[in-house]
Amino acid sequence: MTRTRTTALVAMAVAAATALAACTSASTTGGTGGNGGSGGGDINDLNAGVFLDVTSWDPANADIGFDGPYLSAVYDPLVSLDADGKPAPGLATSWDWSTDRLTLTAHLRDGVKFDDGQVFDAKAAVANLKHLKEGVRSSQAYLNVSGFEAKDDKTVEIKLSKRDDALLYFMGLGRSWMVSPAAIDGNKLNDGPVGSGPYAYDKANSAPQQQYVFTKKASHWDTATYPFNKVTLFPITDQTASFNAMLSGQLNMQFANSANNPKAQENGWNVASKPSSWVGVQFADRTGAQVKALGEQKVRQAISYAFDASGILKAVGNGAGTQTTQLWPSFSQVYDKAMNDKYKTDMAKAKSLLAEAGYANGFSVKMPMSPIFQAWQPAANQTFGDLGIKVEWVDMAMPDYQKNAPTYPMFLAVIAMDGDDMATLTDQVTSKQWYNPNPSVDAFPEVKALVEKAENAEPGAAQTAALKELNTKLVDLAWWNVWYQADNTYFSVKGIKVTPVTGMMFPTLKFIQRG
Repeated sequence: MTRTRTTALVAMAVAAATALAACTSASTTGGTGGNGGSGGGDINDLNAGVFLDVTSWDPANADIGFDGPYLSAVYDPLVSLDADGKPAPGLATSWDWSTDRLTLTAHLRDGVKFDDGQVFDAKAAVANLKHLKEGVRSSQAYLNVSGFEAKDDKTVEIKLSKRDDALLYFMGLGRSWMVSPAAIDGNKLNDGPVGSGPYAYDKANSAPQQQYVFTKKASHWDTATYPFNKVTLFPITDQTASFNAMLSGQLNMQFANSANNPKAQENGWNVASKPSSWVGVQFADRTGAQVKALGEQKVRQAISYAFDASGILKAVGNGAGTQTTQLWPSFSQVYDKAMNDKYKTDMAKAKSLLAEAGYANGFSVKMPMSPIFQAWQPAANQTFGDLGIKVEWVDMAMPDYQKNAPTYPMFLAVIAMDGDDMATLTDQVTSKQWYNPNPSVDAFPEVKALVEKAENAEPGAAQTAALKELNTKLVDLAWWNVWYQADNTYFSVKGIKVTPVTGMMFPTLKFIQRG
């Protein structure tokens, strides 16, 4: 089954933009708003550069990463996340699991209405959950859910066909936004949002691909969490233009290019960052079905030893990240710093391993290439060339990369990470994804046993210990060739504090506060 991580390709583009930021002039994307770049004191309005235009006002079709600020303005989630990526109350005030963890009972907030006057209750929640389970994108959260039932007006039961310890995390990440059931039934979400969120959408003063304006509701149940009187979101893909808009005062917060960190500090801005994606080589063919050599552990290890990961992080990633061999986030309890030197650059060791595997003269392989990866291509050419691995690059446009890259035995990758340990297991190891078309777990009995151990462990210390054991095995197998974990960076003026959340390419408005 596939969990669609649509933000992954966007993350690639962002990383490439960071590495290859062009010196372009600022584009005027909207008005300056009430208080701009200088900051200081109380700031009444938020003017944020959010990188991408809204994908959809329908949460079933929205992007899980970059649509967060838009959707969080107008919708309330059933389940939210806290700053540590842990599930937190939203329209569900609490929940409890059955002993077998196959039934989740959610207790709902009272007194909430949608903008069209419809009441939020268990019936409305079930209608939304069914819609989300059927969604092309949102269904990723509900793969193991067999059904939903309103037990009474304020109680919903979610039935699972298989235990899923990541369910609440995915719901909180952006897969439980509640909308008016009438809007779902009437296909009205193409015209704009119909929610119960903290802000009202000011459609008259908004313009697609230019700016989106939201005004605060005085009566929202969680009004204290949303301090700004007005929020204006500016989708500005060109990060240089976005930075210039910060300098001119058009913006007081932006999705930033880490190369500009020194200038941001000179201006007295706040700089917030957190791991967002892993960068390196994805082995789509770990069993050697396409290229026999890649089925050899020593070959994958050789490639891992050969790359100068720290050098690539410095030269291409502007040093904004953590050099590592792992893809559980560096702040996770599963993450083991001791393993970061497992594949310390050693070309002699790499060549020796290739020879031991029977490939002293290397081998030939085709790999995809797109403009968004050209920043990493010279390092790849040099490294593969030194190993005797003859790469035939197949050029393709950026939109085709996500579709075509996984058909190749290995490819350069920038993959979005999760802030939840079990979600990382699901997204990166066990489930079929565009970037992991052949999970291969069944072909590796030791891996399969450790996966089952983690999935069946009691949540908490026992599960963490099982995941650490699995992580060690995957690094040893060179399941992937991780170079580094890249940070997402955000600039804000004094008076605005941003709390990044791994899994959200752009944090929801809950995590943008005065301060």
